[in-house]
Amino acid sequence: MLRASRIAPSVATPWPPRGHPSVTVVARSHHAAAVAEQPHQPPSNGFAYPPAAQFIYAVPTVEDFDGPAARAVHRDDAPTSPHPTPSTSGAAHEPVPTEQPAHKYKYPRVLLKISGEALQGQQGFGVDPAVLNLVAEEIAESHRAGLQLAVVVGGGNYFRGASAPKGMDRAQADYVGMLATVMNALLLQGALESMGVATRVQTAIEMREVAEPYIRRRAIRHLEERRVVIFGAGTGNPFFTTDTAAALRAAEMQADVFMKATKVDGVYDCDPKKFGHAKKYERLSYRQVSYDNLQVMDETAITLCKENSIPVLVFNVMERGNVLRAAQGFNVGTVVDAAS
Repeated sequence: MLRASRIAPSVATPWPPRGHPSVTVVARSHHAAAVAEQPHQPPSNGFAYPPAAQFIYAVPTVEDFDGPAARAVHRDDAPTSPHPTPSTSGAAHEPVPTEQPAHKYKYPRVLLKISGEALQGQQGFGVDPAVLNLVAEEIAESHRAGLQLAVVVGGGNYFRGASAPKGMDRAQADYVGMLATVMNALLLQGALESMGVATRVQTAIEMREVAEPYIRRRAIRHLEERRVVIFGAGTGNPFFTTDTAAALRAAEMQADVFMKATKVDGVYDCDPKKFGHAKKYERLSYRQVSYDNLQVMDETAITLCKENSIPVLVFNVMERGNVLRAAQGFNVGTVVDAAS
């Protein structure tokens, strides 16, 4: 039998109903004020109250405190799960990486741009699994070393809006290209998560069944929570390249550097594969890139980086350890910044 006590002013408490065989109601007005001033204490009979939601539309009864619901929340018998609640927005298993101090890096937060052409390898179309795994291993190694990594992927290995068939509307073609970048983003996510790296894909065009919609503050939070964020679908607007999308995301994520991963080891004054006398630049200014038309990236992307003081690093992603060495400040590839 459960004995309940209710504290009231000088009148009897109307609950529970009078005549209830198992409840005795006691009103003690002479010390009600003193008791009211005391902080709430948990019940002393070994039971915790059932969830408050049960009492929204009805007055609790004795059965509420002596039934299965009450026994389920007993302090001694309540079941506990040995496993944490899995995340509903990504992979169920997110191992905690061995993180290095961020102060050892010149660029602790990196925006990495990977072109679709780099992912296709020697196949000429689609994704080369060997290249995909190499890029994923490079990202995973850098992530475990403590870098915060956001990635923008291109889609030129599947479709490029600027190279659409004659007669096709350019805007429509660009949207097809955006979908190609999402394909690459999902493939890269799968490769990273198979290596134990917690990853999120965010797309500028909503497709909630396969990825999160792009939300700037959520993306920054993912980075702070040690997840790799992959951005797909470019900017979500036609007539903008994925280089421009990467520059935009670098500014929004407050990245310390924009790393442009290519198949060459920097910027040259001409194509090094065609001309043996090609000269490699170690350092360039934003102005010189535009003035000499060096084709590092499109003019809009360069301007975004210049206006937000984001250095651009062009390097060869096929060489292992380049991302980590570049973040540490070693001479890797070509740096484009405000230097004269």
